[in-house]
Amino acid sequence: QLVMRMLTSLAKVDASRLRIGRLQETDWPKLTKAAGQLSEAPIFIDDTSALSVLEIRAKCRRLLVEHKIGLVVVDYLQLMRGLYYSESREKEISEISRGLKALAKELSVPVIALSQLNRAVENRNDKRPQMADLRESGAIEQDADIIGFIYRDEVYDKNSDWKGTAEFIVSKQRNGPTGVVRLAFLQQYTTFENLARATE
Repeated sequence: QLVMRMLTSLAKVDASRLRIGRLQETDWPKLTKAAGQLSEAPIFIDDTSALSVLEIRAKCRRLLVEHKIGLVVVDYLQLMRGLYYSESREKEISEISRGLKALAKELSVPVIALSQLNRAVENRNDKRPQMADLRESGAIEQDADIIGFIYRDEVYDKNSDWKGTAEFIVSKQRNGPTGVVRLAFLQQYTTFENLARATE
């Protein structure tokens, strides 16, 4: 599923056409070119479930023997497990959060950890996510150098004036400013782009 999204995003082919098997003739050369690019890209996907930080660390160290690692992405934080069983999931997430921070320092690469939100956001008039909405959030807020959220107004308001756009909300940046960046969201390709470029 992830590879299919990457493929249609890179090829700029409507993902729904690939999903239902109704590709147009012009789609094939785009997909072929994108597949070639992806096959040569140094991207390594591990879909093992319920990994601990120690297991991720071991996998990264094995990769480092043969490849240079420039980025580690965890999708998502709450699917990981702590090294030791804890009755408090918040304590477990705290251990995982600290472990990922240590991993970033050890490997000298950015580690991006996706996170679930709690349901409090659904009960507010303003649906924009906040740091307090991060599930089991205490340690995440403290450990992360940067915390960002993606918000699309049209998800909550079908008559939104901001259809086809998204806000990237920088809620925390240890060494820089916070704020909002508006992006173009190309839903058919599941891609975000520079808003100015997308409207040219």
